[in-house]
Amino acid sequence: MSQLFPILEKKNYYDKFHEECGVFGIYSIHKIDTFSLIQFGLFALQHRGQEACGFSVLRDGFILSHKSEGLVLDSFKKISNSECYHGNAVIGHTRYSTEGGQSQKNIQPFFGEDIYGKSIISIVHNGNLINAKTIRKNLESKGITFISSDSDSEVILRLIQKYLLESENNLKIAIQKTTFDIKGAYSVIVLMDNKIAAFRDPNGIRPLCYGMLNEKTYIFSSETCGIDSVGGYYVRDLFPGEIAIVDKKSIQFSLLRKKRDTKRRICSFEYIYFSRPDSFIENINVYAVREKSGEVLYEQHPVVADVVIGVPDSGVPAAIGYSKASGIPFKPILVKNKYIGRSFILPKQEMREKMVNLKLNSILNEIRGKRIVIIDDSIVRGTTSRRLVYILRKSGAKEIHFRSASPPIIAPCYLGIDTPTKKDLISFNIDKESIAKFLDVDSLEFLSMANLIDILGSNNYCFGCFTGNYPIHKKK
Repeated sequence: MSQLFPILEKKNYYDKFHEECGVFGIYSIHKIDTFSLIQFGLFALQHRGQEACGFSVLRDGFILSHKSEGLVLDSFKKISNSECYHGNAVIGHTRYSTEGGQSQKNIQPFFGEDIYGKSIISIVHNGNLINAKTIRKNLESKGITFISSDSDSEVILRLIQKYLLESENNLKIAIQKTTFDIKGAYSVIVLMDNKIAAFRDPNGIRPLCYGMLNEKTYIFSSETCGIDSVGGYYVRDLFPGEIAIVDKKSIQFSLLRKKRDTKRRICSFEYIYFSRPDSFIENINVYAVREKSGEVLYEQHPVVADVVIGVPDSGVPAAIGYSKASGIPFKPILVKNKYIGRSFILPKQEMREKMVNLKLNSILNEIRGKRIVIIDDSIVRGTTSRRLVYILRKSGAKEIHFRSASPPIIAPCYLGIDTPTKKDLISFNIDKESIAKFLDVDSLEFLSMANLIDILGSNNYCFGCFTGNYPIHKKK
């Protein structure tokens, strides 16, 4: 490895932002097959987290929970008594750890019990609080105990429980008071005796939508693909700072609070990478954004080439868009192994580098002697991109032009995404020309911020990883 970029070669990491988490919930006035429905919903959101999953079912007034490490289908296969998890409501969570680490105690849902040990409330949460430690210390000083050692999701639960006691079990008031205390990004679903509630942070940083299975069954999901998976239909996204409460009588919506300085700022990376391409986030189709990004990339940085390829999976729509705008044929030359997991433990650097060959390989006859344009959704550390370019060079590519369907990433995220520190972000450390040299490409270009804003239709998004400016500022 070159001595030019020692800070980027010091460690080996997966060279992507890691997904956040996925939340899903269903409520019906009738008994339904909650076991199958939560399985379908969480499986549809599997791309948002692969470490663990869990769910809580409301059955005959009792809340029953199940948690397990691993993928959704593997977890559900272990359950032999599925009939026990049939009820009229269910919430679930598929996990990638941000705050709280990988302890089994941090697997959601979190639930609260009464003095007799009966579960009376359960929650699932996607996001990250920036003041969780302060709130936790305050609650512990008042005698409130925690199961998890460091989860901010449990902080939300214990606050809701506290305010439920103070408000004679008024869930709306308890949630409102909780949101006055917490700061950060959150989409939360709460399950209680014969009711379910869902709410988003005042900036709407993390996504949450709702739909219907039928006129008596309501669905909440991080993405519309979760609603689609159970045969439901999408109604709309919850507004930033909105709460929805469903019981046997109706669904009621209300805004949690109003602030002059609070503005809609959903995470722009939902469109670039996190969300499934068939999802709609706030009425915008994710696939359409990615394809348009490729079209604009060509208009912004045209190049003469023989073939366009996309890095599977999220780079492919942008590559198709680039091909459409340029007339350069798109070919699915990169072949992805769909069965590879994330659990490889490879202590030697040489073996870690070879893992890229396990994930991606190329069709040699389509590369040899060709001028290649390769499109990826982003460049984080650059290590995987460098290895991929090496594979293409080895396969005989004549020229390689790299295009990123997002602007340079210069800052980490503390609002619910597991991202590197600044010292590990290639675009924070070196300029574009040096990155091109590190990757060994003939040219390198990024989608501009102005064009990203134009594609999304406004600047009402969180662009913190591209600009270093966030809708919520973390205290140092």
